Amino acid sequence: MLNKNQLIDSIRQINRTAKAEWLAMFDISSLRHYLDNLQRTIEPRGTDSRWIRLGETPPIIGRHVRG
Repeated sequence: MLNKNQLIDSIRQINRTAKAEWLAMFDISSLRHYLDNLQRTIEPRGTDSRWIRLGETPPIIGRHVRG
């Protein structure tokens, strides 16, 4: 398992705009989740492509707009 600094380095290899200072504010679990998502974005898309939504967000997010 990667430590926090290794996770930050791995994230920055994929997302070069992410600042190390900003990433350091997150816990290891959040960094691991973000790195997993980043790694999925660089994989070829197709029938084997999968994205697994963890339980922290609802499947559909929207907002009500008053007219």
